[in-house]
Amino acid sequence: MRLRIRPITWPRPALVLADTPRRGCPRCGGEGGRAYDYGDHETGEYAGTEWDPCPCWDEDRSWVLLPLPRFSRRRQPHVDPWGNGYSDEPPF
Repeated sequence: MRLRIRPITWPRPALVLADTPRRGCPRCGGEGGRAYDYGDHETGEYAGTEWDPCPCWDEDRSWVLLPLPRFSRRRQPHVDPWGNGYSDEPPF
């Protein structure tokens, strides 16, 4: 196993320790698999891409090291409760 730390976002944000493909693999060249395009049998047009994973790597082999907090984006800009954002009173 060749392990690395990487961030994930699904099912929740976390840092995981994941397996990586073997660099010198003669089957995949270190990419972890091979992608190939296929066409529609009737028209011959491009229909999609398939992925053949290489046996030198298991993309499902990972362990959660550190769950990260979920950051929610505000839908509305921050509203200042005092109106204009500036105070005309001296600091105390």
